[in-house]
Amino acid sequence: MATILTYAEVREGKVRRPSLEAVSTARRLADSLGATVQSVLIGSGVAPLAAEVGSYGADRVHVFDDASLSAYATETWARALAQVIAQEKPAAVLVPYTAMGKDLAPRLAARAGAGLASDVVHLEVKDGRLEARRPVYAGKALATVRWEGEPQMATLRPNVFPLGTADASRKVETVKGAADLGTPRARVVSVQAGGAGKIELTEAQIIVSGGRGLKGPENFHLVEELATALGAAVGASRAVVDAGWVDHQYQVGQTGKTVSPTLYVAAGISGAIQHLAGMSSSKVIVAINKDADAPIFKVADYGVVGDVFEVLPKLTAAASALRSGRS
Repeated sequence: MATILTYAEVREGKVRRPSLEAVSTARRLADSLGATVQSVLIGSGVAPLAAEVGSYGADRVHVFDDASLSAYATETWARALAQVIAQEKPAAVLVPYTAMGKDLAPRLAARAGAGLASDVVHLEVKDGRLEARRPVYAGKALATVRWEGEPQMATLRPNVFPLGTADASRKVETVKGAADLGTPRARVVSVQAGGAGKIELTEAQIIVSGGRGLKGPENFHLVEELATALGAAVGASRAVVDAGWVDHQYQVGQTGKTVSPTLYVAAGISGAIQHLAGMSSSKVIVAINKDADAPIFKVADYGVVGDVFEVLPKLTAAASALRSGRS
């Protein structure tokens, strides 16, 4: 029976949502192909997470759990995954298109001799094989991709593929990984995480982004306050980041992060093509700009032609009232 393999990324002791989306997608595809779903967990203290991965559709989870795996290292992780691929010979390998996935997937594909389709936004089964769609030309077109050989390997854009319903009653087989991880040529000695405790931009369901229309860094708090009221992540345009108002980790766009939230609020952002490339796959886009001819309105589902300094405080007040249960 064919197998679809996924990589289950762990951060701060939790399986990341994009990984669970990948398992859910693998389960859907496997049901069409009559295949099994297997996943790989790598890290320190990750063994208890196998049950959660199984609840979203994995039939077997390969667990590489060791104190030496506490910090991510591309070479080591790729070696462990490559061993599972060599052992199980999966028809397809799905990896989340996260920062780690972008780093890991190309090396893994090279080791496995696999073709890699990156930033995939749609996967389906045709004639017993996978067929993918991925954006090209800064999101202005979609390319349809099929693979010649196996494994068929893809990285999946977060928040695009539906998250399945967890079934705690599902039985999952756990296999202890025993890879010869060898001696890595590089070793991670420390990790400094920025934005601790904040909502991860690429995984957020709601994002409020600010642009040059805010006029200065002293006004960016208006975006942050609305984000807090909505329980959202904060984003920014490249112009804002280049001007030094906020850190690069908040940048949405072609040279920043690609996001696909349920709701994207663009405040004071004109809508340059580079920015649209990073957020045009959002499910609902709300644009606030005093320029009625701003390009952002061409992709927006809802547009507010108005002054962000007047609109944002009112939206924040309304959102706060709704969250507190006041009318």
